[in-house]
Amino acid sequence: METKIDLDNLDPIDFYGVNEERLERIRAMFPKIKLVARGNEIKILGETEEVERFSLLLNKIKQHYATYNTLTDAVLDSLLCNDVAKAKLTAGGGEPIVFSLQGQPIRPRTETQVKMVKEFDRNDLLFATGPAGTGKTYLAVALAVKALKTGLVKRIILCRPAVEAGEKIGFLPGDMKEKLDPYMQALYDALNDMIPQRRLEDMIAERIVQIAPLAFMRGRTLAESIVILDEAQNATISQLKMFLTRMGENSKFIVTGDETQIDIPNKRDSGLVHAQRILRGIKGVSFVQFSKTDVVRHKLVKKIIDAYDTDFENYMQRKTEEDKNK
Repeated sequence: METKIDLDNLDPIDFYGVNEERLERIRAMFPKIKLVARGNEIKILGETEEVERFSLLLNKIKQHYATYNTLTDAVLDSLLCNDVAKAKLTAGGGEPIVFSLQGQPIRPRTETQVKMVKEFDRNDLLFATGPAGTGKTYLAVALAVKALKTGLVKRIILCRPAVEAGEKIGFLPGDMKEKLDPYMQALYDALNDMIPQRRLEDMIAERIVQIAPLAFMRGRTLAESIVILDEAQNATISQLKMFLTRMGENSKFIVTGDETQIDIPNKRDSGLVHAQRILRGIKGVSFVQFSKTDVVRHKLVKKIIDAYDTDFENYMQRKTEEDKNK
C-alpha cells in the first residue's frame, strides 16, 4: 500500500528534526514501512495495517501541534512509545479485561501482564511474583471481577497475612473488618476502581466479596470462587500450605507477592519462596515472574527497586557466609 499525507500546518523542521533526527527515530519505530519525506508531504509505503497505524499516529502528532504550536522530543517519544506498546498488546492478546467506573478499559500494560492473563485462563493456581508497582495485585483483582461478572464464579475472596512492622492486628481498634481495612487497602483501591461503592458495600454484606486474614482460612473449602492471597511472601510455609489446600471445585487461586519484601522474622520461613521451589512442574500450577522493567508507577520506582535489590542480594550473601562459618 502507498499513501501520501500532507503535514498541513506542521512545520517540517519540527517534524523531521535537525538533520532528520526525529524522522530517523520514527523510522526505527516503524521498520515495516518506508517513509519518503518531501517538503510538506510524506509518502508512506508498506503493508496496509502498518500504513494505517502510522497514518493514525501522524494525525495525533498533527493534532497536538495544532493545539500547542510545538512538538517536543518528550511529546514525540511519548506518542511513539504509546503507539508501539498498544500495537504489541493488541498482537499479544491485550484486550480489555473489565472497564473502570470512568469507562476506561483495564487491560494488561506489559508483556508480563499479558502472560499473567493467559496463564490465569489456562491454570487454576497462579503465582504472580515480583517487585512493587508492576500491577500484580491490580490485575489479579481485575481478573477476579471479570470472572464474577461473567458468572464463572460466585464469590471473590481476598486475604493476606496480617503481618506489618509495628502494630499487631489484635491491638488495632474496631471490629474485624475495621482491623483488616489498613492491611487490605490495595485490594479495596482496585475494587473501588471497578465496582460502584454502594454496590461493593452490598456485595460485602451479602458475602459475594469476602475479606479475611489468612489465619481465618483454616477449615474452609473455597468452591466456586476466585481467591486472591496478596503479600504472600509474609505467609509461613505451613500457612501457605493451609491456604492452597482450601481450593474447592470450580475455583481459581491467585497468589501475589514480592520475595524482597519479607516482613516475617525469619525470611527463610517464607511460604512463597518455598512454594515456588516445590510446586513448579505441577500441571495446573503456573508461575509468572515480574521484573523492574514491568513497573508501571512513577519512573523513580525502578531506581528504588534497583537499590533495594542490591541491598537484598548483599544481605543474602552475608547470611550464606555466616551459615558456612557456623
